[in-house]
Amino acid sequence: MNRIPLQAFSAYGIELEYMLVDRQSLDVRSIADIILPNARREVAATVARAETHGAIDWSNELALHVIEIKNICPGPLVGLAEIFQKQISLLDTGLKAHNACLMPTAMHPWMDPTRETKLWPDDNEEIYTTFHRLFNCKRHAWSNIQSMHVNLPFADDQQFERLLAAVRLVVPLLPAIAASSPVADGVSSGYMDYRMHVYRGQTPRQPAIAGAIVPEVVRSRNEQEVAILEPMFAEIEPEDPKHRLRFEWLNSRGAIPRFDRNAIEIRVMDMQECPQADLALAALVIDFTHLLYTGELSDLQTQQALPTHRLSEVLTACSRDAEQTYIDDAHYLSVLGFPGKRCSARELWYYISETLLSHGAAHLHLWQNHLQLILQQGSLARRIMHALKGEVSRVALHAVYANLASCLRDGKTFIAE
Repeated sequence: MNRIPLQAFSAYGIELEYMLVDRQSLDVRSIADIILPNARREVAATVARAETHGAIDWSNELALHVIEIKNICPGPLVGLAEIFQKQISLLDTGLKAHNACLMPTAMHPWMDPTRETKLWPDDNEEIYTTFHRLFNCKRHAWSNIQSMHVNLPFADDQQFERLLAAVRLVVPLLPAIAASSPVADGVSSGYMDYRMHVYRGQTPRQPAIAGAIVPEVVRSRNEQEVAILEPMFAEIEPEDPKHRLRFEWLNSRGAIPRFDRNAIEIRVMDMQECPQADLALAALVIDFTHLLYTGELSDLQTQQALPTHRLSEVLTACSRDAEQTYIDDAHYLSVLGFPGKRCSARELWYYISETLLSHGAAHLHLWQNHLQLILQQGSLARRIMHALKGEVSRVALHAVYANLASCLRDGKTFIAE
């Protein structure tokens, strides 16, 4: 079926990943293959499919303790958080029968992936088996990372080039506001966004697959295939002779072009505590990307001239310190329109918000209040650490993450007491 590509910033696709856990112990529960068939029937039977949003679906990829919710047909952001929240309530009702529930954030705080990971056994089993054989998926980098994916459409190569140039500048700053994974293996990880730290190590023997996480400058579909995809495929050819992984989704950068659906998929943001928080960050990222796309802060050539390795250094720093990151790359700051030569990530995001306000950002009402919370109280990762009060024990972790699960169920913002 022929599909007419969407124009840039005309609609959006959002994907949210959640952990399935025991309702009392909060240990991971690998029951997605049991839950999903009934959940899909319930969604189809009970949820009104608004024309502005299209169908909502639940799915699973790779690990059996993860479920993903997404709007299949890209649409507007307004009202989407409420629709996602209804899906969570619906699924929670079904999970009660299994003494299970959903848990938010980007990493389970005490999961042992070597022992507890169970891979999806049915659809795409050959693909997942190949992934596991090549990369060992029973690691945090594969089976304990939950994120929000934001899909931004483009209609042609011209829009693609401008959109990717803008996305490259936004990606490094996202952990500063979206970090939610400060704990892993039952201890403080030393990173506010430990998910992004381990994500870098997904494919250590095949460096072309993830690159520097920040995507390189690419100007067209043909250039993407030659410069990015072919080196990846060549790298895995000896171990994937049947070409089970020879697809563009093998690309593990933090933002990947998806020409199969004419969109760039941003995958850097940790999951937050509830859909309202996730969609607030999605709206902020979309508005900021759009402003860069227009060229009002810097022109296309200036944006593309920023070296990928320098953007990657900012991403690494923000993954470690989130909103408290110190940024002293004056060239990068100038391309974003910031008037100084150094600042904290918090100060930069405050400047970005004021700039978006002065330019009449389309989704201001969706993100303004939540960004203010982050600027005042810190990222979700920072709030989690504040709530723990220095006690990273199983008892303390259970109390905080039980609170987070309640926030998800009730659609409430997490505030550290």
